[in-house]
Amino acid sequence: MPRSIWAALALVQLIALAALLGWVVTQTRPVTMPGLELAQGEKLRCVSYAPFHRPGQTPFDEGLRIARQQIEEDLRALSAITDCVRLYSTDKGLDQVPGIAQELGLKVLLGAWIGYVSKDNALEIERVVTLANAYPDTVRAIIVGNEVLLRRERTVTEMRALLDSVRTRTSVPVTYAEVWEFWLRNTELAAHVDFVTVHILPFWEDDPVDIELALTHVAEIREKVGTAFADKPILIGETGWPSVGLQRGESLPSKVNQARYIREFVRRAYDSGWDYNLIEGIDQPWKRGLEGTVGGYWGMLDADTLQRKFPLEGPVSERENVIAPLIGTGAGALLALFLTLAGRFQASIRQPMRLAALTLTGATTGLIAVLHAEHARLAYVNLTHWIALGAVALAALVACAVLTRWLGNPLVAADIGWQRMRRAKLRCDAVDVLSVLRGFLLFAAAIATLLLLITPRYRDFPSLLYLAPAMIYGVIGWLRGSDFSRAERICAALIVVCAIGRWLPEPGNAQAVGWLFTGLALALPVFVRRHHPQTN
Repeated sequence: MPRSIWAALALVQLIALAALLGWVVTQTRPVTMPGLELAQGEKLRCVSYAPFHRPGQTPFDEGLRIARQQIEEDLRALSAITDCVRLYSTDKGLDQVPGIAQELGLKVLLGAWIGYVSKDNALEIERVVTLANAYPDTVRAIIVGNEVLLRRERTVTEMRALLDSVRTRTSVPVTYAEVWEFWLRNTELAAHVDFVTVHILPFWEDDPVDIELALTHVAEIREKVGTAFADKPILIGETGWPSVGLQRGESLPSKVNQARYIREFVRRAYDSGWDYNLIEGIDQPWKRGLEGTVGGYWGMLDADTLQRKFPLEGPVSERENVIAPLIGTGAGALLALFLTLAGRFQASIRQPMRLAALTLTGATTGLIAVLHAEHARLAYVNLTHWIALGAVALAALVACAVLTRWLGNPLVAADIGWQRMRRAKLRCDAVDVLSVLRGFLLFAAAIATLLLLITPRYRDFPSLLYLAPAMIYGVIGWLRGSDFSRAERICAALIVVCAIGRWLPEPGNAQAVGWLFTGLALALPVFVRRHHPQTN
């Protein structure tokens, strides 16, 4: 292969490696932000609680009943940061919460889940009324229904009847929880509740709000709701910020942003006299199946350890250290160097640029592999994800390994095309494998970018999956050219169109920009037709 290609590959890999390492190092820097400065013994007003944070637990499991011991462990951990928990249902063992909360000195906002099934709704109503009457000093209020109108599972008339029914059967205050827009559209509901519970989530707005403007947005909405329901107390029933996941517009999930939002909001709430409930107490990995990666990481506490994800005072950093990324970088470089020298030692020594390019490619691929593994642990929901997306990750690693065996053979698939080689029954070599991997990666990327365009709200940008092969095939394809198949050209065209289409609505979204460049680097060289003489 011409030395110019090795030089270009080395330069691209060096730039990418420096940029990625710089980004990783930046994540370890502590970010200074105002603390809460809570008074002695002062805690968060209330946080949402769901117990489905252990592996395999989900509220959709009909046979699941959470053990008392787990609930007690959860509430004991939450009692260190709050005096109150909000429930959304009383089934799956959650009917045990009021009794345990009473023992721990916690208050409870008791929720009745209202949905399509009338029989289930009736059971929920019976449980919350019974529990509220049994623990009147523990249950602060009953919340009948959560975003039912938003989901269109019940009408306003039906919700009025349910609320009136519960209010006649208990002395505990009764309310209904809904996003703020739906409260303003259905103001007549206020006559059927003791206070109005609104959800204000800057991250989930139809027009996502940047962290810099998030608190201003909340204050404006809180004032608007307060004006519309001047004769009713207002509870901000849900507000918070995710620590991991898909960036929406300029709203970036991160641990630093989550810490900043919680601190700034709670301080503002105390100063303004707002009643509030934060979403949520403990991370809920099962929500990733409904809301993408971001859905699982709104919690104050880590799902596995029940430890705080960030302090309420002092600086906060996104990453504790860079040990794992550095190990991945070093291991990738050493492996690539070993495979290169093992293939043809003398030839490799005589071609220092080739040796440098492959070593840098190995280092970058190793670093990306570690970063992707960290993301996969947080994002992959089920076995299908691990198999399908793991195959793509493996293909990227294999492409890097096979590249080290490429010494510029006279007969290569990159020049005459895979299909022509098959028809001629010519032998396969390392470059043939690269050609097959290229076709697989183009197909996988085409599917991924199409899904991103069709259903963008809950899908992560898979840049880390395709970044390493995009750089390899981008440099080789752009400078060398090839005889690509029609299928590869169709996939490449789909990638280009969909990547641009996904980026256009969110031009300021850094994750969308990253995916755009990754997709273009992988796909555009497919349309290049060049043929170069075979040289080492």
